[in-house]
Amino acid sequence: MTLDEAGWVAVSVLLEAAAAHGHRISRAELERVVADNDKQRFAFSADGLRLRASQGHTVPVDLGYEPATPPAVLYHGTHPGAVAAIRREGLRPMQRHAVHLSRDRATAERVGGRRGRPVVFTVESAAMTAAGFTFRVSANGVWLTERVPPEFLTEDPLPHPLLEPVHE
Repeated sequence: MTLDEAGWVAVSVLLEAAAAHGHRISRAELERVVADNDKQRFAFSADGLRLRASQGHTVPVDLGYEPATPPAVLYHGTHPGAVAAIRREGLRPMQRHAVHLSRDRATAERVGGRRGRPVVFTVESAAMTAAGFTFRVSANGVWLTERVPPEFLTEDPLPHPLLEPVHE
């Protein structure tokens, strides 16, 4: 399957490719998968004939997201094994085209928790914007930027589960 320059693929081509690989899926099932995805990772085109990922491509695409002014701070969730490199080098896109940031800490904790106990960094996005960095926001609300140098990062301590307050 080949994506166009903006990351779109025709739904008919996607369904045919899935069937060719033994995965028969109806248009209605595809619509349900897209609608029910908790992170809203995929989006249909306005005419409903094409589908693409909202961000995270590993091939060059131009999603057409315009520069946007982010909130004063954003968050990045990761796993403990990545912390030393982040402290040294900041956040880099790795195999992606942009660094992915969350608007709220809870989302960053969920993202970081996929590979164990999460580590959350606060990103001083207002200071980055003032320093000339560009941000974009994806169709599903993920904030994207080219990189985050370490001077714009603060590692947030997570509460220890045994020390969390008891709510009655």
